[in-house]
Amino acid sequence: MAMNYQAPWWLPGGNLQTIYAALRSKRYLAEAPSFRRERWATPDDDFVDVDFAQHTSTVAAPLLVVFHGLEGSSASHYAEAFADIARGRGWACAVPHFRGCSGEINRAPRAYHSGDFEEIDWILRRFKGRHPGPLFAVGISLGGNALMRWAAEMGTRAGRVVDAVASVCSPLDLTASGHVIGQGFNRLVYTRMFLRSMVPKALGKLEQHPGLFSVEALLAARDLYAFDNVVTAPLHGFKNTDDYWARASAKPHMRRIDIAALAVNALNDPFVPAASLPRAGDVSAAVTLWQPREGGHVGFPSAPFPGHARAMPEAVCGFFAAQLEAGQNRHHG
Repeated sequence: MAMNYQAPWWLPGGNLQTIYAALRSKRYLAEAPSFRRERWATPDDDFVDVDFAQHTSTVAAPLLVVFHGLEGSSASHYAEAFADIARGRGWACAVPHFRGCSGEINRAPRAYHSGDFEEIDWILRRFKGRHPGPLFAVGISLGGNALMRWAAEMGTRAGRVVDAVASVCSPLDLTASGHVIGQGFNRLVYTRMFLRSMVPKALGKLEQHPGLFSVEALLAARDLYAFDNVVTAPLHGFKNTDDYWARASAKPHMRRIDIAALAVNALNDPFVPAASLPRAGDVSAAVTLWQPREGGHVGFPSAPFPGHARAMPEAVCGFFAAQLEAGQNRHHG
């Protein structure tokens, strides 16, 4: 089984496939998913906001946990698409927000980062403690790198918490992606878009915690490398950007993954270079790599016009369903 994605002829190239999917494609079939929010208190006296899709599912149905990407939320196009696919399958669905991403600034000096496997661990165990059915976790972009980093870190213990994991368009080699997003068109469009929300949030952090980092250095940051050097790396225990990107990347650890895992990456993703993607020799036998030629960054828009953004969530949920079936067959066999 593999994702045989073909882009519509009217959307050539990774940038168009990325931008169109996020801004214009349909995310759901009938009505928009609605979410009910819960606030979870964290062990370090902060909070995480978790949005539960409000459609009905049985107690024993699988729960699909969607970890969003950089500056994403339950309103992101992929989160709504996953919630709609889950609704169609009768699965429960939840979108935990990384700290500061739910529309309200968190209290602690720390925020979130690409290798935040401790936070992933705490969140997944909390879901496991309250959900009796199967548990699947998918991470988009940054969220997927952190999730794969968690699966590698946990090794054989990951299976006690979740039944399968997936990453979608994740920068599994953060250094390669970090440098590419700081260049050319990427720098003009995507870097600007990210910094437009990240810089004001960082200024909000400084108001909460004066002297946390240099406001001058923050305002001088023109790319993610500079931003991570001033804010992300020091706030989360890394020496600098290079140290953060090297230590947080999932790719060097993927041979340690011991649970059914899927890594989906389009080869024309504008800011995850194809040359940096894991190959079969870089991952354990438990990891399935899907690397379709097209799709962009969390794009995969489908024909006919105006297109929808459901092809990738459909394929990922198909992978999860197959793991469930395989597990049941082993159980009965």
